Amino acid sequence: MSTVKVRNVVIDEGMPKICVPIVGKTKEDILKAAAVIKDTNHHIVEWRVDCFEDALDFDKVAEVLNELRALLEDTPLLFTFRTANEGGEKAIDKNHYLKLNLDVISLNLIDIIDVELFSGDDIVSKIVTKAHANNVAVIASNHDFNKTPDKDEILERLIKMQKLGADIPKIAVMPTCKKDVITLLAATEEMATNHNDTPIITMSMGSMGLISRLCGEAFGSALTFGAIGKTSAPGQMNAADLSKILSLIHEYI
Repeated sequence: MSTVKVRNVVIDEGMPKICVPIVGKTKEDILKAAAVIKDTNHHIVEWRVDCFEDALDFDKVAEVLNELRALLEDTPLLFTFRTANEGGEKAIDKNHYLKLNLDVISLNLIDIIDVELFSGDDIVSKIVTKAHANNVAVIASNHDFNKTPDKDEILERLIKMQKLGADIPKIAVMPTCKKDVITLLAATEEMATNHNDTPIITMSMGSMGLISRLCGEAFGSALTFGAIGKTSAPGQMNAADLSKILSLIHEYI
């Protein structure tokens, strides 16, 4: 098992870590959410910048990041532009996506950055290289809101993320039946057992997949997402309830 340390948080050690997303539209909404999050149970904060009304204006993104960093103090900050192709709020061309992520890394304000696997191998590699040169960890991600691929396909995508240099591969899929949830969990267990060079994050979305957000410690998923206020994906629980459940499972596992 290989862990990833970001500030004071060790991912893939002990119970799964809880990441809380900020999905505000305005600067005021974002900073207000960050102030509320400070007093809740969490390990990592994700800024879903695609939800921000000025997400395509780098100067305004940088302004918010500076204030977020000050508010969050030593809490690890994950920067994510989720594209419309993978369930995000905004479309963005690949060149702008690459430039935004590279420029954000250069600010030295974030601890982790999310890059979508299907943005292309070249883009992923460039972001990984820049991130590692600036001591920023990389989550390579893939989100399928329509279906759950078969187990071999899930494994293939996660392994490819590792080969491209991601510190933490992540996949989120939508179940169409209960067997799909079992497929996701089986892929998680096999990945964590046989390809454990990195931590992984997996989840089955929606209410049907909720159990996958709770049993990561048993199957091998190292981080889960919990909401405070508005959710960023279907099936997210309230972070406080999530923390209680994960703590109880950890105590008895």
